[in-house]
Amino acid sequence: HWLQVFTELRNRGVEDVLMLVCDGLKGLPDAVETVWPRTVAQTCIVHLIRNSIRYVARQDWDKVAKDLKPVYTAPSEAAATERFLEFSEKWGTRYPAVIKLWSDAWAEMVPFLSFDIEIRKVICSTNAIESVNARIRKAVRAPGHFPSETAALKCVYMALMSLDPTGKGRRRWTMRWKAPLNAFQI
Repeated sequence: HWLQVFTELRNRGVEDVLMLVCDGLKGLPDAVETVWPRTVAQTCIVHLIRNSIRYVARQDWDKVAKDLKPVYTAPSEAAATERFLEFSEKWGTRYPAVIKLWSDAWAEMVPFLSFDIEIRKVICSTNAIESVNARIRKAVRAPGHFPSETAALKCVYMALMSLDPTGKGRRRWTMRWKAPLNAFQI
């Protein structure tokens, strides 16, 4: 299914995708790599942490999350590996599923570490786009159907505008992106 979608996108003029941040959907990175071989597949760090917490007892959530932070904030892959080994020694016997989860996702997690800290803040999560998609789905689902394509587009437009009704969020968004944009230029 993904392969068909991406092939269609390429046929419509999307010539290259250089980075993909995904939340662990099976087959998605492989399909993108088949169509766009230069793509770097990156696992959403927030989803990886959330999935880790699923295996942890409630009283240890904060401790495990705190001990994982040095892994995904490490300055390099080598440092991340060292931090992960320390994490594994501390929590491995109690939560082997968390260790397996991170070990299995390691190849898709480490590309993230080769970027500047400013860029990492932008690519660490798929939450922003998921939030927008949820808002659009909710708006489109409410009326059920639309008399025309224009009516559907207006509904989507209104849903997007409701995300920032005053326009002040755009200013904050612009300021938050200045450092990553400069880092991308380097």
